[in-house]
This record gives sequence, structure tokens and C-alpha cells, in this order.
Amino acid sequence: MTDAAMIIKVGIADMGIARTAEVIRTSGLGSCVGVVIYDPLKEIAGLAHVMLPHSSLSKAGQINVAKFADTAIVELVQRLIEAGAREPFLKAKMAGGAQMFQFTSGKDLMRIGPRNVEAVKHELQSLGIQLISEDIGGSCGRTIEFNPKTSMLNIRTVNKAAKNI
Repeated sequence: MTDAAMIIKVGIADMGIARTAEVIRTSGLGSCVGVVIYDPLKEIAGLAHVMLPHSSLSKAGQINVAKFADTAIVELVQRLIEAGAREPFLKAKMAGGAQMFQFTSGKDLMRIGPRNVEAVKHELQSLGIQLISEDIGGSCGRTIEFNPKTSMLNIRTVNKAAKNI
């Protein structure tokens, strides 16, 4: 996006916060969903790189809250409020949720991308956060970068032109 802005990098099953002079980026979004929640007037944004739809899929006792849609969204909203965002003004954008592999069995378990998308949307709706735009599905990986100053989400998809939503 811009060379002047500091880039906050968010890894897989991770989350972070960016302010006015920063952009926040995550890459490697295949079946994972990158969800950005932001307060456009305060110019603050959070990004979670969600791997799985629900924390009930965790096999460990101690879970990574950023890994699951049901825990990541709630935690991200909490962190945004603590950083100065105002809950009634929060909006969201998302990208990812691709079906990276074709399976011959119709097992729902293999539909991780679409299930991640459904889970993120469910959590946003339950918190009353409006989903402004999305770039989801397909079968290609994505890298996303969000600018809290402009509220623009830049999406780079493998074998496609970059776009802003």
C-alpha cells in the first residue's frame, strides 16, 4: 500500500491492532479467514487470522484464542475497545475462506474455508458488527492489508489482480 506506513504483521492463528500511521497485514489465507474489525472515526483496526470455526475443535487444554472464530472475534473486539475503539461504531471486512483442496467425499469436516466464513459471520452478527465487504471463497490463497486511515482492505489473490474493498 504505502512505504511510509509502519506494517503490523499478523501471523497464522494470531491477531494484532493498527492505528492511523500503520497498516496491518496477514498472508497465507487459504481456508483461513482474515477478519478486520475497525472504528473508522478513531482510525483503529484489529485483524485476526482465523484458522478454524470453533474452539470445540481444540485438542489441547489451553487454547489459542486467535485460532478459532468463536474466540478470536470476541477477543479482538475487547482489545480494540481497550485500545480506544468505540463498540457501537465498529465495522468489519473479511477475506479468505477458500476451498483449497477438492475432496471426493462430501464430508462437511473438509469444508474448512466455508465453515470459517460462516463462523466469522455468525460471531460478527451476534455482536452486532456490520460486515461492510468481503472477498471470500474460491480456491486461491490471499494476502490482505488494511489501512485504518482509509478503511481500505487491499487483497492480493494468487493469479489475480490486487483489489481494494
